[in-house]
Amino acid sequence: MPLAIFDLDNTLLSGDSDYLWGRYLVELGVVDGDDYERANAQFYEDYRAGRLDIDAFLAFALRPLRDNDPADLYRWRGEFLSKRIEPCIGQPALDLVDQHRRRGDTLLVITATNAFVTAPIVERFGIRHLIATEPERDGTGFTGRVAGIPAFQAGKVTRLEAWLSERDEDLAGSTFYSDSINDLPLLERVDHAITVDPDPDLAEAARARGWPMLSLHAAPE
Repeated sequence: MPLAIFDLDNTLLSGDSDYLWGRYLVELGVVDGDDYERANAQFYEDYRAGRLDIDAFLAFALRPLRDNDPADLYRWRGEFLSKRIEPCIGQPALDLVDQHRRRGDTLLVITATNAFVTAPIVERFGIRHLIATEPERDGTGFTGRVAGIPAFQAGKVTRLEAWLSERDEDLAGSTFYSDSINDLPLLERVDHAITVDPDPDLAEAARARGWPMLSLHAAPE
């Protein structure tokens, strides 16, 4: 069955779950508010501009997983999903996923955001398969380090190729939806690249390559 691959943040979601999770931790008082918020915003700006230092960002983003009790983390995550993520899930995105489901396509989300944050979001869309940046675990807790290759930029291609090899599948007939210039390496590998409310750099690349531009999110008021 052909693959229907979706980026998550600002593609299926009308927001960035990594950035929003950081802001939620600030609201809870779990992290040092001013410094953390400032760093979180700068990393997000760097990501949007295609210049993110992924190693520095992950050292920052995974630290709260290391520093807090897993029971607290899972409770906070449940609240976060209800309060911050559910409002970012729009009917057009749900309809797009369902359209591919009815076609019989294999549904997959591939995201740079870590799996602790994204796994329940992907389940909310009814998608079984997820390739995400994996936080390293130590028993029931987290070490604050990354396990394996982050699913970011060319790393998405590497992780996807490994996933396909394990399943003895390929990219024939595949479609990938993304909003971000960071996903250009994977967009150039699939059979059907479709941009979703693309950032300015990706919009320019899409026009040059003749890729469709789809909007799933209402423009901010």
